[in-house]
Amino acid sequence: MAWISISKVLLILTSLIFLTSNKADERSDSYFNDLKTPGAIVLILFLLTISLLWTDAQLHIAAKALAKHAKLLEVLLLISLIRTVKQASIGIIAFLTGQVFLLIISYLLAAGLVIPWANQSGGRNVVFSSYLDQSIMLATTSALFWHLKNSLPVPKWITGLLAIASLANVFLFLDGRSGYAVGLVVLGLAAMWLMPKKIRLMALFGVPTIVLLLLFFGSNHLQERASKIFFEAQDYGANGKIESSSGWRLHAWRRSVEAIAEKPLIGHGVGSWTTTIKRIEGEKANIIFGEGLASNPHQEYLLWGVELGVLGSILLMFLIYCIIRDALNFEKSISRATISVALAMGVACSFNSALYDSMIGDFFCIALGLLMALGIRKNAAEKNNIVSG
Repeated sequence: MAWISISKVLLILTSLIFLTSNKADERSDSYFNDLKTPGAIVLILFLLTISLLWTDAQLHIAAKALAKHAKLLEVLLLISLIRTVKQASIGIIAFLTGQVFLLIISYLLAAGLVIPWANQSGGRNVVFSSYLDQSIMLATTSALFWHLKNSLPVPKWITGLLAIASLANVFLFLDGRSGYAVGLVVLGLAAMWLMPKKIRLMALFGVPTIVLLLLFFGSNHLQERASKIFFEAQDYGANGKIESSSGWRLHAWRRSVEAIAEKPLIGHGVGSWTTTIKRIEGEKANIIFGEGLASNPHQEYLLWGVELGVLGSILLMFLIYCIIRDALNFEKSISRATISVALAMGVACSFNSALYDSMIGDFFCIALGLLMALGIRKNAAEKNNIVSG
């Protein structure tokens, strides 16, 4: 993780230097300028930076948090640096090749093989990080395989098989309940777009419901994981127990709402979540939230709400809206893939700090950056073909 973080900083700095040094080339990139997402990202990062002036966190904690939020720059850099359809396609292929490797190794682990580099503490059949990260990533990747099948240099049946295998891995071989939710969302979207317009709404909700019921009654493991949420939440509501995953989340969310209520207009500043929540919690804070000052509530909307007030939560929803709005102008397959990733991110943010997290956050930013770059460069290529024709 340390080497990856250092490499990422160097990559971003090099990219910014490259863009600045090439400013002399005054070509107008109208397709980039027409996007709503870059403006939303710049606004978000500007407000987070300004909040350093009033943050409740120590400066080095706040700066670290700002750097984690700043991974959103990856989206802008990919859109800016990728100038052709070919470059974007190479990026997408490289990205998905990595996911195929992850998927294959996960299945080898499920088959009982010993993989030396697998993270044994991350959960069953986990390769590098944890069951939470891997389940969300593979559920989202299934949508990319499915919707981009016409754009990838392999037969459609292979991409279709990879899409199914990715979802099967999430539902049957991993433990991530957030991944289950993301998988159902991308599955519902895919089913909706396959159906005639008259029954699309029914497909959007009906297909995931049927699949969920089949999985629930057909898999004892999934039944156990799903039931666990109910009992943990019930235990927290009745007895205030926070030792479980769901109990801790519910308690962190409750404290987050209380923190937002204290400063609903400007928030407590970037990086302030742990400091603020521990103050509200009182003497048991370290026992519940740990010794450090850099935790998060495992809920991105509430994290931004604590840092920037109600506006922060709205800004995250606005960012997702801008991504979807931009995607509607892309070619159909790219549009559907981008919308699927955006909504997958939105769902993941409901149960985790998905963008703030170093692993899932980079995954979503890179996926969105590559897809949006592919979308606008295809639009540009098609327009040039029409003009030249």
